[in-house]
Amino acid sequence: MVLDLSPLDILRSYWGYESFRPLQEDIIRAALEDRDVLAILPTGGGKSVCFQVPALAREGIALVVTPLIALMKDQVQNLAARGIRAIAVHAGMNTREVELALNNAAYGDYKFLYLSPERLGTRMFRYWLPRLQVSYIVVDEAHCISQWGYDFRPDYLRIGDIRKVVDAPVIALTATATPKVAEDIMDRLDFRERLLLKSGFERPNLSYIVRHCQDKLGQLLSVCNGVPGTGIVYVRNRRKTEEIADFLQAQGLSASFYHAGLGHLVRTARQEEWKQGKVRIMVCTNAFGMGIDKPDVRFVVHLDLPESPEAYFQEAGRAGRDGLRSYAVLLWNGNDVSRLKQIEKLSYPSLAYIEDVYQKLHAFFGIPYGAGEGRQLKFDLSAFCQAYKLERASAYYAMKYIEREDHWSYSEDIDVNTRVKIIADRTALYDTDLPDRRMVPLLDELMRRCEGIFSYPVPVDEAFFSERLGVSVAEYRQLLYRLSLEHIIHYVPQVHSDVIYLHHERLQPGNVRLSPQRYAMLMDSSHGRLAAMMDYASEEDTCRSRYLLAYFGQTESADCGQCDICRARKATPSRDPEAVYGKDLAAAREQEDAV
Repeated sequence: MVLDLSPLDILRSYWGYESFRPLQEDIIRAALEDRDVLAILPTGGGKSVCFQVPALAREGIALVVTPLIALMKDQVQNLAARGIRAIAVHAGMNTREVELALNNAAYGDYKFLYLSPERLGTRMFRYWLPRLQVSYIVVDEAHCISQWGYDFRPDYLRIGDIRKVVDAPVIALTATATPKVAEDIMDRLDFRERLLLKSGFERPNLSYIVRHCQDKLGQLLSVCNGVPGTGIVYVRNRRKTEEIADFLQAQGLSASFYHAGLGHLVRTARQEEWKQGKVRIMVCTNAFGMGIDKPDVRFVVHLDLPESPEAYFQEAGRAGRDGLRSYAVLLWNGNDVSRLKQIEKLSYPSLAYIEDVYQKLHAFFGIPYGAGEGRQLKFDLSAFCQAYKLERASAYYAMKYIEREDHWSYSEDIDVNTRVKIIADRTALYDTDLPDRRMVPLLDELMRRCEGIFSYPVPVDEAFFSERLGVSVAEYRQLLYRLSLEHIIHYVPQVHSDVIYLHHERLQPGNVRLSPQRYAMLMDSSHGRLAAMMDYASEEDTCRSRYLLAYFGQTESADCGQCDICRARKATPSRDPEAVYGKDLAAAREQEDAV
C-alpha cells in the first residue's frame, strides 16, 4: 500500500488533526529524506506520529522495536481502529504464533511490525528479516540501547545487526536522554550522519513542588482535596498501591489501584475507568501510564523518591498534557534516602553471587551444560528463591544484571493467552450431543475465526469471543473447561507469568562472561543517577525546572516562576513562605494565581 498523499494529508486522513505539533514535521521530513534521525520529545509530545506518518507515505513495512508489550498491543489496536494494518511479536507468544505473525508481515498487506527486543536475536526472526520489505527501522524508547541510560537493555544492541541486512533509515525516539546518552544512541545505531532533533523540555504549565515531610498521607490528602481533576499517585511497590487507594477511599475520594501483578482484563478495565473519569485518582507503580494519552491529568504525586531523574521526569510529565495548570508533587523524607541507598547496595550484588544465580536458574529448570539456547521459560521468582533459600531482592537484581550482560531476557508479568485446539474430528462434532446449547455457537465461532485450530493450540481472545457469545469471560472460560472434559478440545488457560528467554547454551562455572570493568562502570552510572535524584529533592536554591533541564543538557533556560522554590522567592518578606506553601497546595495555587 502506497499512499499518494502528503504528510499533512495523512495526518488529516487518519488522525483528524489539521497541523503537526512542534518538531513533528521536521522529524517526518528527515525520515522521508532517508536520513537517520534521533528525536528527543517530552512525554506526551506525539512520538508515535513521527514514525507512523512517514511509514504510511511509502511502500513496505516499518519495524518498530519497543520494550513495552502493553503499549505495543495498544498501538496495534489503535492503528487497526484507524484502518491501518499492524501486527506484533512479543514475549508470551509460542513458536507457531510468532512464525504466523512474521509470515503475515512478509506476505500480508501490513504497514507496521511491532517487535519486543528479545525477538531480534532469534533464528526465526533472522530467517524472516531478509523477506521483509522494510521501510523504516523505528527504535522506541531509544535510551534503552545506551549503556549510560537508566534502562539499558542489551537486546537493543541487536538493532545494529539489522542494519547489516536491511538498508532502511532509522527513526529513534525517546523522551529522556542526556547528551552522553544521545551520542551513545547514535553510535550504537550506526547513524550514517548525526541528526539530533530535540524539543525543549520546558513545561511552563507544570508546577514542580517538592515537600520534605513526615506526614506524607496528610500532604497527599491536601493535594487531592486542593487540586480538582484527575490525578496519578506513584508508589514503589504493589502492596502500597492497595493500601494508599484504600486510604483515599476511606477519605471519601474516588480512587483505585494498578500494578503489573493484576490480570490483563483487570488492568485494562481499571485503566479505562480512569481514562473515562469514572475513577478520579489512580494509585500505581511505574507499570501504569506508559502510552496512556490522557491530556487532562491535573496532578501527579510521587510518594516515594524515584531512582533517577529520567524516571521522575517521564512520570511527572504525564500531568498537564492539555497545556493547563498542573502539578508534579514529590513527597520525601529521610526514609526515602535510606531506602535508595539500600537499593543501590542490593542492585549490584557481587559478581560471584551473580554467577551463582546464573547456574542455579539453569539447574532449577534441569538444563545441562551446553544446552538451553532459545528456550522460553515460565518463571516464578518466589519458587526459585524458596528452592535455593535466596533473598528475593538480591536474586532479582542478580537476574536483571545477567540480562544486562545479554545471557537472557527477563520479561516480567507477561500475559500468555488462552489457547485452544479442537481434538474431536470435524465431522463428528455435528453428531456430538453437547451438554450446553451455548457450546455450539462457541465452537462455530472458533472454527470460523481461528485458522489452524484443528492442527495446533491457537490463541483465543476471551474478551472478544465471550462478547460474541453474549456471556461473561468467566462463563466463557467455564464453557471451555467443560468442553475439555468432554474431550472436544484441548484447553490451555491464560496464565500471567514472568518469562525468561535464554540467549545462549548453559556455560560452565567460571566461563560466565561477567566483566569486572563493565560492572564497575554500570555501578558508577547508577550511583550518579541516584545522587542526582537526591540532590533534586534536597535542592533549596535552584528552580526545579532549571535543575531538570540542566540534567538533560539544556543549560540555557529561565526560572519557571511556578515551582515551590520560585514561588517562595516571590513571597513577601513579612510572610513565611513555608507557612504559605508548605501545608496546603490549594492555598499555594491561589497565591500563584494572584501574582
